[in-house]
Amino acid sequence: MAPGIPAAMERPHFIGIGGAGMSGIAKILAQRGAKVAGSDAKESATAESLRALGATVHIGHEARHLAEDASCVVVSSAIRADNPELLRANELAVPVVHRSDALASLMNGLRAIAVAGTHGKTTTTSMLAVALSSLSLAPSYAIGGDLEGPGTNATHGEGDIFVAEADESDRSFQKYDPEVAIVLNVELDHHANYASMDEIYDSFETFVGKIVPGGTLVISADQPGAVELTRRVRDLSDLKVVTYGSAEDADVRVHKVTPRGLTSEVTVLLNGRFLTFTVSVPGAHYAHNAVAALAAGVALGIPAHNLASALGSYTGVKRRLQLKGEAAGVQVIDSYAHHPTEMTADLEAMRGAAADARILVVFQPHLFSRTQELGTEMGQALALADASVVLEIYPAREDPIPGITSALIIDAAKAAGAEVTAVHDQADVPATIAGMAKPGDLVLTMGAGDVTDLGPRILDHLSSAR
Repeated sequence: MAPGIPAAMERPHFIGIGGAGMSGIAKILAQRGAKVAGSDAKESATAESLRALGATVHIGHEARHLAEDASCVVVSSAIRADNPELLRANELAVPVVHRSDALASLMNGLRAIAVAGTHGKTTTTSMLAVALSSLSLAPSYAIGGDLEGPGTNATHGEGDIFVAEADESDRSFQKYDPEVAIVLNVELDHHANYASMDEIYDSFETFVGKIVPGGTLVISADQPGAVELTRRVRDLSDLKVVTYGSAEDADVRVHKVTPRGLTSEVTVLLNGRFLTFTVSVPGAHYAHNAVAALAAGVALGIPAHNLASALGSYTGVKRRLQLKGEAAGVQVIDSYAHHPTEMTADLEAMRGAAADARILVVFQPHLFSRTQELGTEMGQALALADASVVLEIYPAREDPIPGITSALIIDAAKAAGAEVTAVHDQADVPATIAGMAKPGDLVLTMGAGDVTDLGPRILDHLSSAR
């Protein structure tokens, strides 16, 4: 049986309870019987789903929202020191707990799988959660996106496995003690927190060092940063390292990935035997995520053939190449990609699935710091599309950086031969895309910000314009 409510988490108050990571922890605590409360900036489907579980969700951040009997206040790294609820917590001497510490406490006593990497975490965690659930193993899970099937990003399961997305952006993944850790890739990102690749490697080494004695590291044999990390941790005592990928020396070797429209057939060589299964997402990038999930499940002792079959039940996660609909012969697909590697992977996946269709992208850069460091590479990635619309930078938690605008990406895209248009007002995007799109085209709304809201509006405009 899974453990109950951790000490000091009986009456938690979450500041920013609607966030992907925060809401997952809140849901699990509510399902375990905690009296959950919190606040968020605006109403959302997530807020409603939390209320349905018995949580109290306030809209807006005000000191009065914090109950005086709260046992702790849970925050993420995005919460600023001047938040009125955080200031009130300090006045009342209510313990403040970081999101990662709260998640770590939920995993205590369970067989944890922590999924890390610069990108691909949400998809891989989701694949594992769905596959283990379909095998009736009743896992708990906390994911950075809503699964298409269950429609939720977290659940409390009665089994002894906990699958969690492990966030490296603020080093919080160093708080976990997993039995199995997955590292999909290691690249320079989150420039506000990491100044160099050496800092990134040091952080990932610390994460790997937290794997319980006798535990397993599942890591890519193809991605250069992951290969370097493997070299650095190979000699750690009581650690089993399992590599996966297309490399000839991979322990779990990807033999072939065959595109089947918006799905892929994957063949791997595992323990001297070939194993073939289907993944309901397109492209080699997602196929490799599925192989990482397979290797992690096998490391927990789950039969490979059972797990391979169960991975076929994964139908996707919201915002990861999610089909939003079709109008006037044009399909609109939503992509969370915001790092150049992710953008390239999603565009290549769609190119493989689209046959002769044109691919049009509506791209919203995410964070000024990321654009400053990777804007040129973002523009180069957009050259893989037939045409792109680039929006203003979505700031999220950051203040503007002088001189850093979307023009950096647009100039790089044009230099790479891309056809790109700047659109400063999101309200103009549906009409712009309707003027560009033709029957048979694919439109990708791409980015980690509110660009996702444009999909339905584009579909409505396409419908009315034809």
